[in-house]
Amino acid sequence: STQHGSWNRVDPVGARVMFTSLKADGTVDKTEVFADGWLNENGEYLGRPVDVQILKDGSLLVSDDLAGAVWRISYGD
Repeated sequence: STQHGSWNRVDPVGARVMFTSLKADGTVDKTEVFADGWLNENGEYLGRPVDVQILKDGSLLVSDDLAGAVWRISYGD
C-alpha cells in the first residue's frame, strides 16, 4: 500500500510504500516501511506515491503523481 503524504501538518509524514504481513489465519501481523525517500529531511516532497501494482516478474510499480512518474522496484542480484 502507499501513503501519499500529509498535506495539512506542520511536520509532513508519509510519502512511502508500506508492506503488511499476514498471520496464518489471514489477520494482520504487522505493517512496516518497504520503500521511502520521497520526503527529504527538510520536509519537502520529492514525490508522492499513489498506488502500487505487482508485475508477473515480481517487480513492483509505484505511481507518483507529484513527479508524474511510474517507478519500478525490482529484485537485485
